[in-house]
Amino acid sequence: MNQNMHQAGVKLLNALSRHADLIMQVYLSGVLDESKFSPKVIDSLIKQGILWRPEADAELRLKNAVRQLLEGSLQDERSRQIDANIGSALAGLKTLAQHYKEALQHQRFAESQAHLSDLSEHVYRLTETLSNNVRLLFSRINNEFGYVSSIDAKIRENQLAQSQVSELLGQLEMFQFDELSQIAASHRELRHLLIVTLQHSFSRATQELSIVQAQLLSLLGRFRELRGRTRLLKGFLLHMEQSPDFVPVNYCGLSQVPMLFNQAHSIIKPAVADVKRVEHELELQKLVSAIRTLNRPQKPYQSERAAHEIVVEQQSAVEFKEDKLKQAVEAYFCQIIDSGERLTALEYYQQHQLDFEPEAWLYQVIGGYQGLTLEEQSYFALETNGQNHPVYTGNFVITDVELGLR
Repeated sequence: MNQNMHQAGVKLLNALSRHADLIMQVYLSGVLDESKFSPKVIDSLIKQGILWRPEADAELRLKNAVRQLLEGSLQDERSRQIDANIGSALAGLKTLAQHYKEALQHQRFAESQAHLSDLSEHVYRLTETLSNNVRLLFSRINNEFGYVSSIDAKIRENQLAQSQVSELLGQLEMFQFDELSQIAASHRELRHLLIVTLQHSFSRATQELSIVQAQLLSLLGRFRELRGRTRLLKGFLLHMEQSPDFVPVNYCGLSQVPMLFNQAHSIIKPAVADVKRVEHELELQKLVSAIRTLNRPQKPYQSERAAHEIVVEQQSAVEFKEDKLKQAVEAYFCQIIDSGERLTALEYYQQHQLDFEPEAWLYQVIGGYQGLTLEEQSYFALETNGQNHPVYTGNFVITDVELGLR
């Protein structure tokens, strides 16, 4: 641990604690009133990177990093912006993963642990950024953009949020899990960070963003409807101010009613044949003459076709036994949960001397894991063991799978 960095961090946090009132005053007002505080304190905060002056004649403001810290901790959504720079974050993850693999290859274990720690920090920071972005959008929707007052401002904020959602979805398309899988290779730590953690965060963010997009469209339609009604009401009020003697016309007494008030639906009776019309008599006679008469001959009584009494007997119960292979897979998962230790499928197969085909057993274990829900899969860690096909490149032959708890 770097002792100098530790002392500098403690000093910065102490400064934030001692001058909390000054910092919150600058955060809420935007600028610092230098006449209310000591110049020595102000100079100290400037040197520590908490306050800064954009220009020589400008007023002091909070550094962006401090403002973002307060916005995130206080959940202040007034001016928080969505961070959609996922491309550079993914590039940094790939670079750190290559550093980690190279350090392991040359047996520099202390350096590899440092790279793994940095990689974990970057991965968790990326997942936190995704969750914070979605939470920020949901917060704006739930309060219906309450930090702006007018309907036009709400519509502009809604359109901005829709563009940010589209940008986030475009950035999420940069997740190439097949490439990340090749980078992670057989390293368990890398696969857990680059595949399991990122894929879980990716799927959750994608589903939530689709919900956000639908709610934003619904909210935008409601805002536009309110704006239309508001404009109609303002126009009527303006007309009444300019023409205070205006009295609506009695439209009931007009012979020509305006179309705005003539919105009654026409009444059409259902079509029926009128047999009292003489001119339709010939057509009706033709229709009646075209009707065919069905003459059914009377058949003699047949005793064998008579109704007989039906005897209802109790049917034998049918029992559906669950597949033994599926039951064995469930027992394998339960043993992992009870013991808490990692165990490969073939080791369990040999311990219990199962009478299935090994290949069918491996297929069933993988299918049982994939049949779990995302929440249930998050409790387990499934790793595949095998080697690349010697002839056909790009094909990975699985020889065993290892299951354990996270």
